[in-house]
Parts: sequence; C-alpha cells; structure tokens
Amino acid sequence: MTAVTAVTDHADQSDHTDRADRSDRADRSDRADRSEHADRSERADRADRANPGDRSAQEAEQSRESRESRESREPRESGPAWDDGLIARRVAGVQRPSGAGTAAGTATGSGTDVGIDTALRSYAPSGTPSGNPTSTPTGTPSTTPTPPHEGPLHTRLDALRELVGLSRTRLDSGTLAEAGRVLDEAAARRRLSERHTVVAIAGATGSGKSTLFNSLAGVMISETGVRRPTTAAPIGCSWTDGAAGLLDRLGIPGRLRRRPLQGAGADELQGLVLVDLPDHDSAVGEHREHVDRILALVDAVIWVVDPEKYADAMLHERYLRPMAGHAEVTFVVLNQIDRLPGDAADQVLDDLRRLLDEDGVALGEHGEPGATVLAISALTGEGVGELREALGQFTQERGAAARRISADVDAAAERLRPVYVNGTHSGRNRGRIGLSEEAREEFADRLADAVGATAAGDAAERAWRRHAGKACGDPWFRLWRWYEARRYSQGVPTPVALTPVDEEATARQRVEHAVRTVADEAATGLPVPWGQAVREAAVRGAEGLPEALDELAVTAGVPSGRPPRPGWWPVAVLAQAAMTLLQIVGGIWLVGQIIGVATPNLGVPALLMLVGIVGGPCVEWASRMAARGPARRYGHDAERRLREAAAGCGRARVLDPVAAELLRYREVREQYVRVAGARSPIG
Repeated sequence: MTAVTAVTDHADQSDHTDRADRSDRADRSDRADRSEHADRSERADRADRANPGDRSAQEAEQSRESRESRESREPRESGPAWDDGLIARRVAGVQRPSGAGTAAGTATGSGTDVGIDTALRSYAPSGTPSGNPTSTPTGTPSTTPTPPHEGPLHTRLDALRELVGLSRTRLDSGTLAEAGRVLDEAAARRRLSERHTVVAIAGATGSGKSTLFNSLAGVMISETGVRRPTTAAPIGCSWTDGAAGLLDRLGIPGRLRRRPLQGAGADELQGLVLVDLPDHDSAVGEHREHVDRILALVDAVIWVVDPEKYADAMLHERYLRPMAGHAEVTFVVLNQIDRLPGDAADQVLDDLRRLLDEDGVALGEHGEPGATVLAISALTGEGVGELREALGQFTQERGAAARRISADVDAAAERLRPVYVNGTHSGRNRGRIGLSEEAREEFADRLADAVGATAAGDAAERAWRRHAGKACGDPWFRLWRWYEARRYSQGVPTPVALTPVDEEATARQRVEHAVRTVADEAATGLPVPWGQAVREAAVRGAEGLPEALDELAVTAGVPSGRPPRPGWWPVAVLAQAAMTLLQIVGGIWLVGQIIGVATPNLGVPALLMLVGIVGGPCVEWASRMAARGPARRYGHDAERRLREAAAGCGRARVLDPVAAELLRYREVREQYVRVAGARSPIG
C-alpha cells in the first residue's frame, strides 16, 4: 500500500502540480521512446549489413519490443493510482475514438479528453458519485442528485424567511437574530458542495480528540501529547477534492488543511471533511471561541468523552442539552476504554446513555433516528472500525447538511415559540384568536351609550308625539296648557343652563373604557408582543373618537324638519276641526237666541255644543293612542341611526386597525406553523 500524506487542500495548486508532473513524465517518456527507437534502428542496420537474410526476423522482433514498450507505459497513464509525492489521484488517460471524444467534449463544454478533464476538476475515485453533473463516455450527461434542501426543508426555509419579514415591524431585532442567522447559514451552506459532509471532532481536554482524528485519517496530522492544550487551532482534513469553499467558510487557513492516508480504507469515507477542534473547556478563551463558532457551521459533530469527564457539567449544560434537537447529526464516542477493566466500559457507556437521555438527546437505537453512541479506544484501535463504518454510511447518505439545517430551523422555531404561540387562552374566545361578535356588539353598545343614542331616541319619540298633539289635540286644552306653562314660567325663575362639562367628561371616560375593553378582549390569547401591538393600534385609533362621536350626535341624531305623518293624521285633524266647529256653531246659535236674533230652540245648539265639547277630547285621546306606535318607531329609528353611526365610527377608527393587527398575526402564525412542522405541535 502506498502511503501518501496531503499537505494542503488547495485544488488549483494541486491541479497545477498534477498537470506539471504529467507533462514532465510525458516529455521523459517521449525522449526515452526516441532514444530506444534510435538504438533499435542502429542495431537493425548493423545486423542487416552483417546478415541480410535475417532482416525480416529482426523487424518482427523490433515490432514486438515496440508494442511491449507501449504497453509498459500505458499503465502509468491509466492505472488505478499513481504517486507524485503530494496527492494521490486517479486519472483516466485511456485513448478514445475521435467521435467519442468530440461528443464528450460537447457535453462538458470543451473538446478535450473527458476522462482527464473530469479527473482534473475533482478528485472522485471510481465508484464514488459526484455531486455535480458529469458526462459519460458516450457524451450523455448523468443525472444530478436532488439537493437535500429541496422539498419540505425548502418550504420551511421559505416560511421562516416570510415569517421574519412579516415580524420585523412588530418584534425587536434581537428576537429575530437567531432566525436570521439560520437563514444566512442555510443559504451559505447551500451555495457550497453538497457531496461533502463536514464533521467536527469536539471534546474536553485530554479526551483523545487528536488521537482519534489521526486514527481516522490514517496518518499523524494533529499533534498529540501530554501538554495541554495541544490543539490550538482547528485543523481540517478532506478525503475528497472540492471542499476548499467549506473550509473557507469555517475559517481554516490553507496551512492547516490536510489530506488523509490514501489506501483501501479511504474509499468508504469519500466526501468526508473532518475538523479537529480545540478543547471546549480550554483555559484559553480564543480556543473556546473557535469551538463555538465552528460548531454552529459544521454538518455533524463527534463528541469525544473519556471515562473521567463524560459527566462533565459544562459539556452537558452548555453543549449537549441545548443541542438535543441535533441528535441525528451527533456522534457521542466514549474514548479510552482500554483504561477500563472488565465490564466497566459497558457500565460507563450505559451511564453515558442515561445522561444523554436526561439531556433530551434521542439515541439512535433499534432503527430509530438519533445520536450514535459508541465505545472506542483511539490508541489501540478498538471500535474505530465501527466508527469509521458509521461515518462512511453517514457521509454517503449526503443528508447531514439538510438534517443539520432542519435541526437549526427546529431550534429557531422553539426559541420563537413564546412570541408566536400563547399556551393560555381565556375569555369568551375560548382559544380562538380575534374578536367575537359578542365583543363587537358590546363595543358598539358602549359607544352608543357614550353618544347618548337611547336618550336621542326618547327625545325623537317625544318630539313626534308632541307634534301629533299639536296637530290633533283639542284647541281649548292646548290654550289652557299654554296659559299654565306661561303662568308657571312667570312665577318661578328659570334656572341658568350650565355647560355640561361633567357629562362630556363622563362620555369621554365611557369611550376610553370601551376602547380598553375591546383591546383587551382582542389581545386575549395572543403572545405578549402581538397583544401589545393590538392595544397600541386600538389606542391610536381612539384618538379623536369622542369628538367624532359628538359630531355624530348632532348630525345623525334627530333629523331636522317635521316628522313623518301617518295616513290617519289628516282624518284626525279634520275630526278635531269639526268638533271645534260644532262647538263654535252651537255657541253662536245660543248667543243668537239669547239676544233674540235666532228662534228660541235650546235643544239643537246645546246638542251641537255637547257633541263638540265631548268629541274634541275624544279625538285627542284617540290620536294620542294611535300616535304611540308611530312615535315609538320614529324614536327607535333615530336611536338606530345614531347607534349605526357610532358603531361605524368606532369600527373605522378602532376595530379595523385591530382587525389588521389580528390578520397580520394570523399570517405570521400560519408561517410559524409551516416553520415548526410536525416536530413542534402548536397548542
């Protein structure tokens, strides 16, 4: 097995070195061919001159040697691997017919050899799928795997983006900061290679992270030793080309980028990008900052614990418990089991599983999704093969990036839950968001009371009945009432009319109380920020509402002009006029008899006067009874008009802004439900 250690992961530098080495070998091969051909030609000429009869045999031998020479050189061009001292690459340099080369060149966008061009673009050994579309030898483009961000995750990311946009004017930037970070990191990860899986190795001081890192890479890359801390900066190791952008995103410089040992066991980890992190409990603050920053960017994490510090409170409270939702992209490895005697390793491993369960970390056992828990010894190699196999399967699935982003979205949704979901519902809404019809009616009734709709209706009813009494009442009774009213007004001083300041203050207080009540009712069941937004909208709309209601009381109150008259009104007026006329005629007749002008006959004029005197009050009473219904309807109509006007004013100024806030909350709640998905049920 050829052991080759990579120095850096700069693809451009590696390709340039690869092409330069192939050019040097081609030049040396051409010079060797020409020298060998000249030697054979010289030997053939001498043999021909010495023995002309054996020339044909010599030509045959020369042809055979030429074929063997070409065959001996071809494996160097198209063999399974070659070693240039830097990076082991596989270059398919087989000769193709011109037609196939042209077709393949057309498919790839150039007319060069497809096999060599593909090998130069990416390091992808035979049998390893590539994340980018390539061309087959026949020139047919191969299918590209569906990106893991598509589908439900893409829908959730779009919903989260819409949720943040709708909430910017209602929530502070600090509340939405984590959601914005998740969107930015998801977009950044999506732009980079999807055929690579970035896995970080994290752990405490002395847990054996670097030893495990070197064991997986097959070569000494990360420094190990008793000095603490040993790892001062993150070190990246990529099993496949094309990971430079991912390492740039992690902030790992080129001098800290390595390549693993290329051998029989390296194929199963194709696509893996392994990162050795500093100690998360390091005494150096910069080391801890490196750990926190990179843990937020990698696709998966291997937590390395040892029998002494596997229950460390910092590890569980600062990392494992907050990242419990990332169990599907988490490996927990109990290292240094070679130090445990007998079955102590199983006991420690069971206790570690118990602690993880208390942290809320789902364990991937019995086919269930969750964290992978293994016991290994990086020093002796025990269990490392099982970890390598699990990493290989995990990497080949190419779903770690999507699962990590999905877990980040879940965590962001859980942090945003208090500002979008309120678990307590009270009041008449009974869990429903918004204003009930009962609350709207109560608000309209309070505004109607503030504007005096009931009093206005009663005044309109009295005005109608008073007008009917003037038209259909007995004139003598009306004259007597006028006299009594005049006499009372002259005898008793009329009180001076005062400005109803108290009434105005009471009406304003009623309006403010109505607004507060409807705002509280609308905010019931809403999270605190949205309930506050609803109350603020109601308060803004209530500015100037009392003045507007006062104007409505004048314009929409009792209408100007005479009230409408029913059909019996003219009949009652004529009847009352007839009764009055009978009284006048009977009285004149009697006066004429007294003074001797008319023939004495007391019966007829007395009867006429009696009919007029009795009939007048009867007509007035009948008109009064008949006027009750129309007067009541007239008053109700006036009250209804004022109530509708007050309700319309309150709706336009208060209820509509409140409804707009509730509609916005419903929209963001729907987006939040899409973001939360099935993992965070909405109460």
